[in-house]
Amino acid sequence: MKTLLILVDGMRPDAIANNPRVQKLLTRSAYTLRARTVEPSVTLPCHVSLFHSVEPSRHGTVTNVYTPQVRPVNGICEVLAKYGEHSAFFYNWEELRDLTRPDSLDFAYFRRGRSIGYDKANIDITDAAIRYLNENPTSFAFIYFGYTDMAGHRHGWMSEEYMQAIENSLDCIDRLMTELSDDYTFIITADHGGHDRTHGTDLPEDMLIPVIIAGSAVGTKIACGEIKKEVSILDLAPTVTALLGKEADAEWEGKSIL
Repeated sequence: MKTLLILVDGMRPDAIANNPRVQKLLTRSAYTLRARTVEPSVTLPCHVSLFHSVEPSRHGTVTNVYTPQVRPVNGICEVLAKYGEHSAFFYNWEELRDLTRPDSLDFAYFRRGRSIGYDKANIDITDAAIRYLNENPTSFAFIYFGYTDMAGHRHGWMSEEYMQAIENSLDCIDRLMTELSDDYTFIITADHGGHDRTHGTDLPEDMLIPVIIAGSAVGTKIACGEIKKEVSILDLAPTVTALLGKEADAEWEGKSIL
């Protein structure tokens, strides 16, 4: 079994709840549209918390500038590397380079969204991921789509342009789910939401995120349907390792959704 973690930056649950494609996906998924991220609800702190399953007060990154951990906690890729598992990254926002230690990744593909436009960069990294993952045995891959966050800051969350950016990301997700092998489990989520042209507060619009699990694990490792228990972004790292049959790191604060 393989796991693909897809993160759509700034994707609010209510932005996708009534989308026909998402509604169809939910009928064959385990999901919640009321998971919560961490405070501050800012991109890099949320990502570091996702990968290391601890709050920003523990890992120390509280802005979009990475702060090395005083007492390091292993992240998803470091844990999987100890078991000899292969991991890959595909992303278009450079600050995410610090989410893993260099020797824990087998492959990383970066396409600078600011250079070619995040809409095109989303498509580019989707192409790269499909090529690489279909040719190389990879237990865990992370794909980051940054277009939605850019559109939210420029035009406003829930604006027409923001919703178009959501559709761009859904197009890419559809391709990944169609063109990758059937043994993948897909986790689709966000780092935070947003309101007006910003985020970072404790407002529900900023704090609520979707978590959708689809693919090979649904019906075997997790039941199809709405997840009733509370879910945190901290729960995603132990969920990834559980899907791959590995132990969570002892320092992690989240619990597997499975």
